[in-house]
Amino acid sequence: MCGHERRYSLNPVRHGTRPRQRLARRRACPHYRGMSDAVQHPTSSQSYRGDPAILALAPWLGHGVAPAPFPETRIRFRNDRAAASVGLASLDDAAWAAHFGRFAPLPDNLPEPLALKYHGHQFRVYNPEIGDGRGFLFAQMRDDRGRLMDLGTKGSGQTPYSRAGDGRLTLKGAVREILATEMLEALGVNTSKTFSVVETGERLWRNDEPSPTRSAVLVRLSHSHIRIGTFQRLLALEQADEMADLVDYCLTQFPGPPPPDDAPAREEPAIRLMHQVVERMADLAASYMVAGFVHGVLNTDNMNITGESFDYGPWRWLPQWDPGFTAAYFDHAGLYAFGRQPEALHWNCGQFAVALRLLADSPPLIAALERFGPLYMEAVARRWCWRLGVETRGTEEDTRLVSLCENAMRESGAGPDAFFFANRGGRGQADGALGEALADYTALPVAHAYWSDAAPQSMLIEEVEAIWAAIDERDDWAPLHAKVTALRRMGEAHGPAPVPAGHA
Repeated sequence: MCGHERRYSLNPVRHGTRPRQRLARRRACPHYRGMSDAVQHPTSSQSYRGDPAILALAPWLGHGVAPAPFPETRIRFRNDRAAASVGLASLDDAAWAAHFGRFAPLPDNLPEPLALKYHGHQFRVYNPEIGDGRGFLFAQMRDDRGRLMDLGTKGSGQTPYSRAGDGRLTLKGAVREILATEMLEALGVNTSKTFSVVETGERLWRNDEPSPTRSAVLVRLSHSHIRIGTFQRLLALEQADEMADLVDYCLTQFPGPPPPDDAPAREEPAIRLMHQVVERMADLAASYMVAGFVHGVLNTDNMNITGESFDYGPWRWLPQWDPGFTAAYFDHAGLYAFGRQPEALHWNCGQFAVALRLLADSPPLIAALERFGPLYMEAVARRWCWRLGVETRGTEEDTRLVSLCENAMRESGAGPDAFFFANRGGRGQADGALGEALADYTALPVAHAYWSDAAPQSMLIEEVEAIWAAIDERDDWAPLHAKVTALRRMGEAHGPAPVPAGHA
């Protein structure tokens, strides 16, 4: 399942090799704490905790922008489950539209939206001319677990990084992101949450959709928007002090476990962060494979430093177990095909290591990078057993079980959703080597009524198009809301999701 590469040149050749700099103590910057002119304060003031920590980095990390003045703001989706986790579920619809359609500032938060700056490898071609081109960071707050969370947008208007784009999002694109995030969350993937979708009353022209088409602005709730590409930009500009500040920000705001005891230079901040990111990315790659999900655009600017999946464009779920299945019609070489996703995330970790050469030597970065393969296999085994509904028997036996399941899907032509549903807890009475292997496993309790349904939930492209057609042709949102309800029920049936790796 993993064809990850193992060697990288960690000299920043693209921008010139330079020795590691000895860095002075980083500059201090107080956080903004002023009250905004919010339309309505959340009534659950004890649970809403604005914390715009990003403002310590804002002078060089982003650019203040204004949202687009949309003709209308019609709420189409509000995720009250996600909103409750950050104390915002009590907002009425008028306040919701004002904050997440007009972007009136939230209390104790960013005084204006911040379009973030970054570079990135896009299909492995370095691009220094990107950044938040149709989105911005709107607010930061603490969730009910104490984590720093971001509210970021998609389709909120033009920014200095829009280039020739209009800064808008199609309503269909927003609906697709709702479906992707809900399905992924139900399958245990560490994903951003689609927080809000507001239809904006504009008509958009697109090459890949029948046009004109309806417009929307989406807000997602994420555990950070700091990307590998954010670090790549600082390498390109040789801004070592700023990179050290960013490393400190990430270690403080997104804490993770220490490196292994025998890891070289394990006390250095950049090395600690490298180990955490490798753990997170290996687990993310494993979660995609177990979910049967193809992201489609695994560029370094789409890689969140927390290992949280986000930004869903040409995604797909597998109709059958096919490592060569691609999601993006423009991915002609299959770079981000289903079976190459672990390789892609490993390669991206390599680019992160290259960027950190501004602060650290190569050998300890390579040592961290070489952990990816074993960590990935451990994560696949752990997550596979969770979805299959059996207790783990250790990485070696679990890896053999994974291989047998893959063979069974290839031979039968069954898709992952049908296979896992039929064999949950070993109930499918598989024969041959798979049946013998499953007989040694202890099934997890099967108490939820979902497991007695006639068929599992799935998210194949035909279903997505049917849900969109109902909206597009009849303005019928009932199929979408019914699907979200069904996916959340599936998530409940699977039980608590695997804890994402690489976090404290």
